[in-house]
Amino acid sequence: MRSDLIKSGPDRAPARAMLRATGLDDKAIARPLVAVVHTWSNVSPCNLNLRDLAVEAAAGIRAAGGTPIEFNTIAVTDGIAMGTSGMRASLVSREVIADSIELAVDGHCLDAMVLLCGCDKTIPAAAMALARLNIPGVALYGGTIAHGTHKNHPITIQQVFEAVGAYGAGTIDAAELTAVERDACPGAGACGGQFTANTMAMVLSTLGLSPLGYNDIPATHPAKGAAAYRCGELVMECLAAKRTPRELITRTSLRNAARMVAATAGSTNAILHLLAIAREAGVPWSIEDFEPASAQTPVIADLLPAGRYTAVELFGAGGSARVAQELIAAGMLEDAPTVTGRSLFAEAAAAPRAEKQDVVHPVSAPLKPRGGYSILYGNLAPEGCILKLAGKSGNFEGTARVFESEEEAFVAVQGDRIHAGDVIVIRNEGPAGGPGMREMLGVTAALVGRGLGNDVALITDGRFSGATHGFMVGHVAPEAVRGGPIALLRDGDRIAIDAVARTLSTDADLESRRAGWHPPAPKVTAGALAKYARLVGSASDGANTHPATAVQTAKPAPTPIDQGVTA
Repeated sequence: MRSDLIKSGPDRAPARAMLRATGLDDKAIARPLVAVVHTWSNVSPCNLNLRDLAVEAAAGIRAAGGTPIEFNTIAVTDGIAMGTSGMRASLVSREVIADSIELAVDGHCLDAMVLLCGCDKTIPAAAMALARLNIPGVALYGGTIAHGTHKNHPITIQQVFEAVGAYGAGTIDAAELTAVERDACPGAGACGGQFTANTMAMVLSTLGLSPLGYNDIPATHPAKGAAAYRCGELVMECLAAKRTPRELITRTSLRNAARMVAATAGSTNAILHLLAIAREAGVPWSIEDFEPASAQTPVIADLLPAGRYTAVELFGAGGSARVAQELIAAGMLEDAPTVTGRSLFAEAAAAPRAEKQDVVHPVSAPLKPRGGYSILYGNLAPEGCILKLAGKSGNFEGTARVFESEEEAFVAVQGDRIHAGDVIVIRNEGPAGGPGMREMLGVTAALVGRGLGNDVALITDGRFSGATHGFMVGHVAPEAVRGGPIALLRDGDRIAIDAVARTLSTDADLESRRAGWHPPAPKVTAGALAKYARLVGSASDGANTHPATAVQTAKPAPTPIDQGVTA
């Protein structure tokens, strides 16, 4: 066992003495030592139940012959940090969480691990840590929040952000905004739509790192504790079978995950996170690999932000397994191993099917003919960017309105200074320039709240919340602070977004402006954010801070889309 390095032989008597002080006896010390790592915090509902799940996972480990060793690490809650300087910490926290798991587990030579995660960045961080350490491990998502109810209609945090825009436009009053705020979040669990948390929870299941179906169980559902207990037992089975994460994270499972994201119109943050996970696993995978998944996979799940239902209703309809069943039936997924020892297809076949449901549609009767994003290039994004498709057309051409930060753009939107036909450009919000690549949900939700969601486009080197919808282009790379072409745009430039040709371009003479451009002064010069800004790679490569793990893959020339682009 790995843990023999800290507990076996006369030289390790001091270590055993300290383990005894925690309450472990000879038998407990002799068993495999298994980490139970969670991101519990009471700052938000997203991670509120993880400490309770840790108790259940630990019990499962003991019952299966192991000794649980508990650790807690951080979480940054996007819904609270959104629109503030605190949002810079969000993506950075993904790296810190993965690093802290590595240090805690390796620092004590533990034999296996169960990782319990909740909000947006804790989930990919868990997968990154599993891939990096490559010891037997199981991940479990704490589960979705139940939707709130407002005026007899279900609502989520998405409607609160949009209500802010409606309030700014004068279409609702302060009392209504307060009522929406009070009704939206009823208790424990992460944001209820197919936003980043639920999208990435589905990704964990599809990669095989979580048992299929377990992540779908809502946070407050009575079955969640039993799922955590089973994960404790399962990690001991993985240890006995020497089943490790890198056996599961392959190009096949990454393709499957990308298709599941496309089929559910999931968060575009999944692209950023899957790239980072692939880097940790040493799997060749590029931003261009996501294009076939979206172009060839229809949207079959009617989920927020653009659809009608939350993750609670998806759970009732059969959850991730139901989506997988439909894609498997259409030949759109490939079989792959999972953490349970059974294949993805076997797990999907064993899952129950709800006979009466309208959340997940068959591939033959999709909600939309293709996934809701496309990878674009062009003279504004040589390394690539991500377009969220919207409306009846995949094209948009308009006049640049350039802002140096999210705050500047938000003030302009709320001040009624943005009009139909504008292309909002928010730059210096990338991984290094932000630093931290903030999400632009405050701006995008305000646009929707003011009725401009289909009439205005937005491009940024930052990113978007999974709750964002509308005609949006994010992850523009190279980013502005590193001299990307977006840095050279000016108010009044014409910008063309072409989803068919897959280009983001301008006819402005950018190169004539380059000689006069100088990088802006760093926004942060000390601490974790400054360190991140120095280390972080391009968004087109996952915004990873571990370049030694990067697998360089040539990006093929983009193939124009030859089918409908409605999303």
